[in-house]
Amino acid sequence: MEIDEDIVIVGAGISGLAASLGLLRYGLHSLVLESSESLRSTGFALTLWTNAWRSLDALGVGDHLRQCSLPFRGFQTADVNTGLPTEELILQESTYGNYEARCVRRKDLLETLAKELPEGTIRYSSKVVSIEKSGHLKLVHLADGCVIRAKVLIGCDGVNSVVAKCLGFKKPIGVGRSAIRGYVEFPAAHGFKPQLYMYFGGGVRFGFAPCDDKSIYWFCTFKPSTATGYENMSDNPVLLKEFVLSKTANVRKEVSGFVERTQLESISCAELKMRLPWDILIRDFAKSSICLVGDALHPMTPDLGQGGSSALEDCSILARCIGESFPRMMSRKFEEKRDGVDVKIAAFNKGLENYAKERRWRSFSLISTAYMVGLIQESENKLVRFFRDRFFSKYTGATVLRMADFDCGKLNIP
Repeated sequence: MEIDEDIVIVGAGISGLAASLGLLRYGLHSLVLESSESLRSTGFALTLWTNAWRSLDALGVGDHLRQCSLPFRGFQTADVNTGLPTEELILQESTYGNYEARCVRRKDLLETLAKELPEGTIRYSSKVVSIEKSGHLKLVHLADGCVIRAKVLIGCDGVNSVVAKCLGFKKPIGVGRSAIRGYVEFPAAHGFKPQLYMYFGGGVRFGFAPCDDKSIYWFCTFKPSTATGYENMSDNPVLLKEFVLSKTANVRKEVSGFVERTQLESISCAELKMRLPWDILIRDFAKSSICLVGDALHPMTPDLGQGGSSALEDCSILARCIGESFPRMMSRKFEEKRDGVDVKIAAFNKGLENYAKERRWRSFSLISTAYMVGLIQESENKLVRFFRDRFFSKYTGATVLRMADFDCGKLNIP
């Protein structure tokens, strides 16, 4: 079976749904391909920083998500080996500006975005196996044998992006670290303040944040050298929980309490990967009516908490760049030509060119900074540990906040 579509988005994750919604605000409809049978909430929850909320507001869904999450008052860092605090920062009193940060359940975010899209926008059980170019069309081959002929293709298909491969990008590289993530619910209020808590040192970075009064999202990133005796634990939630408990033995007893309480099906582990930052500078990630968004473009380590937030940045900026390239053309068909050139495809390519200009250096900066922050926080080198504990730990909060202080702009919808 062959299907003709104007705009095809690969991946119905955060970036895919947000990109579709942003384009919809400008009257541009898209088909979103999702390989699974339903929306996936892998990762359980995520922290959304100031830049993410500005993007969500631009898309028109920010206030709805604020109703199901708690605003952070600040965040606290401490030594994982001693439990002693190294920095505490109150967001409202920060000298770096007024910030907004919340921990949001991934399921809530995905469902909120999906509900804003027209019925039939998302095509489930549609795994992309290959992409080929045929003139100005992109032939998207699905596992079920269907071929979709797209005029515009947007890759929101994550770290192992098929669309990125089509554009000539190499696979992201492993950084020698992994992340364990967990989510736990309580029958009554858990008692933790609404803020981000982080403990690091000795090759481990552990943190947690309340999603609301009765649920907590937690994570633990680590190096293989710290996992002696737990070498084969990645697919074993029992061992994953034991490992985290062993690394948080010296922090508050309430912490080990909620880790112990976490159900095994709510614990996962994944290898951390990143795209080499200079690949973003030297390769075209937006050309010939094809572009990359979110983790397909800039997979990074989670040390700034910017994976989801930066993806939302991408989407609102992509929508704005494309939408502003279509003045007085919203109701015209793609087939309309001027001097033999498809007017809308030409406008779309102009929008992609502007999108690439806005996202290239920002993406490079996010990947590089996240990697360096993680490298320092989890280092076991004595010299690095000395500078981290004496100096760097005092500026962790400032670094995170500064990287989150990015304004994607508003969608100037006609």
